[in-house]
This record gives sequence, structure tokens and C-alpha cells, in this order.
Amino acid sequence: MARTSSMAFLAAIIVAGFVQSSIAQTTTHVVGGAVGWTIPPGGATVYSTWAANQTFAAGDVLVFNFANNIHDVAKVSKADYDACASANPISLAITSPARITINASGEHYFICNFTGHCSAGQKLMINVSAATTPAPAPQPSSPSPPPQSTTTPVPAPSPTPVSAPSSTPVSAPTPSSTATPPTTTATPPTTSTTPPSPTTPSSPSPAGANAPPPSDSSAKSLGVAGLSATFLSIVVAFLYYM
Repeated sequence: MARTSSMAFLAAIIVAGFVQSSIAQTTTHVVGGAVGWTIPPGGATVYSTWAANQTFAAGDVLVFNFANNIHDVAKVSKADYDACASANPISLAITSPARITINASGEHYFICNFTGHCSAGQKLMINVSAATTPAPAPQPSSPSPPPQSTTTPVPAPSPTPVSAPSSTPVSAPTPSSTATPPTTTATPPTTSTTPPSPTTPSSPSPAGANAPPPSDSSAKSLGVAGLSATFLSIVVAFLYYM
């Protein structure tokens, strides 16, 4: 019972929404604006310009404001509109304000039925676009029970035994062979120096006279020999310490 009442209430809301949407989309157009429905001072272009600035849809309402007994509104065909003839009007309104509902899309034609008024520019042509029908609201669906999910327990993975790492003994590095420093034995050069031969003194004469002194050439030879030996010793010592 409660479910039936809820569905009826929901249907009433949807219908009210459609009605409200239709009312909101209906537009009322006052023909000519402030000028109204009369012989326009600027000719027929007054109403054509006004219609060009409007958007007409099926379901809209046209309001013609005019003076009674002076003007009227006749809905006519295109041929009668072009010829300003009103012998067979589709509809005729003689009381102001005249409200005409546009019930179809396409072109619609209106003129004043009084003689000479249509020729003076009191005529109107509008182009009506098709009305847009609002999309129906989706019907609420009854909630379905949530599906029952079966959960299969997943077995826990067995731990894999971890083997202890084997320790490999590290061999001690073998000592390298001991480098034997090179032994260098410096052998000094041997130089043989022949000393000068000694001079044998002459035996004293029996007369007891003194021995004569050595000659100058012998003294010079001894001096040169001693100097050469000294110089050679210096050279050998220098080469030895080099």
C-alpha cells in the first residue's frame, strides 16, 4: 500500500513538472511593441523589422492592441497577404486586445481587414519554429538487493627456508720475495807510482874534499816528478768520489 502511494505521488510530480515546463516555455509577443496594431507611420517595414527581432515558437501567443471599430486582425493565406485581400480569412478578431495562439510551426500571415489599411502597411508575417519538447524525466527504478559476494580465503604462502651463507676461509696472502738490494762495490782504481831511484852518494875522496852538489837537471826532474804524482793523486781521488 505504501509503495502504491509513493508511485502515485511521484507520477503527480512528473505531470506537474511537464505543465510547469510548458508554461515556462510559452512566450507572449505584443505585436508592434509600443506602436501597437495600427497603420504604421513608416510603412510595412515597421512590422517586418519588429518580427525579425523576435523568436517565435509553437505555443507562443500574439497580442494585437488596436482601437475597436477602427482596426481588426484577420489571419489569411500567403496569397491573400500578398494581394491584401480578405474575402476568405482563416480567422478574424474584432475586439482588442486580440490574443492569437500560434499552434503550428511555419509561416503565418495577418492583415487589417479595413479597406486600405493592409496596403498602407498594416500587415504582419512571422516564421514560427517547431517547439522543443522537454525530455521526460527517467522513472525511478526499484532498488535491487545487493549481490552476495562469496569470498574464498586465499592460503597464506609458506615461507621458504633461507640457507645460511657458507663462509669461505680467506687465505692469507703469501709474502712476496724479499728484494735484495743490489750491492755495488766500488773498486778504486789502482795506480802504481814508481818512486824515483835514489841517488847513491859518491864516497868521499881520500883527500877529504866535499862531494859536489847535484846538478840542476836532476833537481828539476825531481820537482816535475813530485808535481805529477800530486796531480795524479788528486785526479784519482776525484774519480773515486764521483
